[in-house]
Amino acid sequence: MPAYTLASTVHAELDIRKSRFLARAMPVDDRDAAMRELELLRQQHPAATHVCWALLAGGQSGMSDDGEPSGTAGRPILEVLRHHELDGVLATVVRYYGGIKLGAGGLVRAYTDAIAAALKDAQRIERIAWGTLTVAVDFADEGRVRRWIEQAGHVLADSAYGSDVQLVIRLPAAEVDNARALLRDATHGKARFPDGGQ
Repeated sequence: MPAYTLASTVHAELDIRKSRFLARAMPVDDRDAAMRELELLRQQHPAATHVCWALLAGGQSGMSDDGEPSGTAGRPILEVLRHHELDGVLATVVRYYGGIKLGAGGLVRAYTDAIAAALKDAQRIERIAWGTLTVAVDFADEGRVRRWIEQAGHVLADSAYGSDVQLVIRLPAAEVDNARALLRDATHGKARFPDGGQ
């Protein structure tokens, strides 16, 4: 089942009973990138009452109510991300308190509605996990392998020359095994794979 991320950062702003909710959802590579974005957001909104967030990034997911009652902000934001089948996405809602308490149910609705509004017209794109494959070939086969890389639409990430030629190919992780078989065929069985998968 494909995972989706966002094509670009999306925003929305809601005013609910004098409180301002600034929602933003953005694609991120991992938790470290998300934490850097959160720090920037806090610097941009030093007077905000709360900076609540949720992150879906494979095994690096997380959330925070940032001082709101437990379960009223981070989890609702996370559920909206799950509903949209997103991964590799940081969703944040900055709240400026307006003086009127919303109650637990009102907070859940406010955070849900804010992030849902940001995602309403968001463009989703398939999230592709990238991998690398190192292939070692004789000098005579280098041109053939380079042509295959170009025709397959992959990227030659690195090359090294010694007793043979080692080419590092960047490609979708799901295609690595198939690429090994195709490279063996292209070199009449002479391609070797020093990173495993002889």
